Amino acid sequence: MKKIFIASDHAGFILKGHIFNSLKNKFKIIDLGTKNDAESVNYPDYAHKLCKQVSKNKSNIGILVCGSGVGMSMAANRHKKIRAALCYSANNAKLSRLHNDANVITLGERLTNKSLAMKCVNIFLKTKFEGGRHLKRVRKI
Repeated sequence: MKKIFIASDHAGFILKGHIFNSLKNKFKIIDLGTKNDAESVNYPDYAHKLCKQVSKNKSNIGILVCGSGVGMSMAANRHKKIRAALCYSANNAKLSRLHNDANVITLGERLTNKSLAMKCVNIFLKTKFEGGRHLKRVRKI
């Protein structure tokens, strides 16, 4: 069974909790923090923590949540073996896996409602990389 790691800063804490609770009975999901939304924290710290775990095994998946999803995406994509995709629709969640072999999804709590976020996460988790003509492109990243 694949491991799913999830982390957020203070601005993504509530959505992270909702996603965690929705997935905890279906997957092995590990919450890497932050542990509350009352204290302001630095999103790169949590992105780096999650990416270190995801990069240990090819089957690992990561979910990062901050206010917009942009900062987490930028921090995560600095890591080798990480392909983080900021997802804001079911279609781009699917394509990020299908064509780009993304292994981390980033979401923005301030820009994405819970229903859409869960739709994106579920599609991200069930979609497999298509490979083929896309593999040579992913290898260039």
